Amino acid sequence: MTTRTGNFPIGLRRGWGDWQKNDLRSFLTWIKEHGFDAVDLMNVTRADLAAVQDAGLRLGSADLLDFGQIMASDTGKRRDVIAKNVQYVNDIGGAGVKAFFTCVIPGDATMPRSENYALAVECYSPIAEAAAKVGAKIAIEGWPGGAPHYASLCCTPETMRAFIRDVPGGAIGVNYDPSHLIRLGVDHVRFLREFLPQVHHVHAKDTELFEESIYELGRFQGSAFSKPHGFGEFNWRYTIPGKGAAHWSQISRVLKEGNYQGVVSVELEDENFNGTEQGEKSGFTNSLEFLRSV
Repeated sequence: MTTRTGNFPIGLRRGWGDWQKNDLRSFLTWIKEHGFDAVDLMNVTRADLAAVQDAGLRLGSADLLDFGQIMASDTGKRRDVIAKNVQYVNDIGGAGVKAFFTCVIPGDATMPRSENYALAVECYSPIAEAAAKVGAKIAIEGWPGGAPHYASLCCTPETMRAFIRDVPGGAIGVNYDPSHLIRLGVDHVRFLREFLPQVHHVHAKDTELFEESIYELGRFQGSAFSKPHGFGEFNWRYTIPGKGAAHWSQISRVLKEGNYQGVVSVELEDENFNGTEQGEKSGFTNSLEFLRSV
């Protein structure tokens, strides 16, 4: 099934529950039977690619390997992970994978941001060059990282813009996920308009903001008495699309105007649905129905 505006194929990201992780072919059968057109996978093999094709599905994206260690503090570890990813991109990129998902996560969150940025350019350049050679793209999601440093890069226009410029080969782009931009306070529609030519994949995930909690606690402090939301903090939480602050009709229109050719994939992170097989299946199908309407 596709979105109403733009007719973008709707997929989902393989994620949390055991029912998703245990048997790929059974999971792919469920996806196809429930109307999805595509799937995002983590560490992908050629056998996985064959299973996706056999199921009549499209691969939306494949994760880079151990992407949380690409900028590892240990030089030897960093070198090994980068080399492994260059080989991986050459292999499955050559087999047809066109979008490689990653987050730019410093190994040392306490380092100055400028130093981590320079290291990120150094670490991602050989991977991006490998992607360019096989006609693939590196799609960066702006997950900001954990408290208290929120050290990840390419989460806001400043470093995303610079990274596209500074990493050679033309393969660096965006995995557009409005949920992270909303929690950071970045205009998610303006961001999409600016980076539209570099958007190579889209995650359908939303963020609900809690104004009363912002009043009680502010934006940066926690609570002395209550617990944070699952898949969130005290004043925000991730949700299925349509249950938060994202402007999905505008998002779809901008993607259509830009002739976006990729997939819109549900990334299920929602305390109201995650945790049980029934709940996660409901979260996926509810997301599908909403996306068909926008």
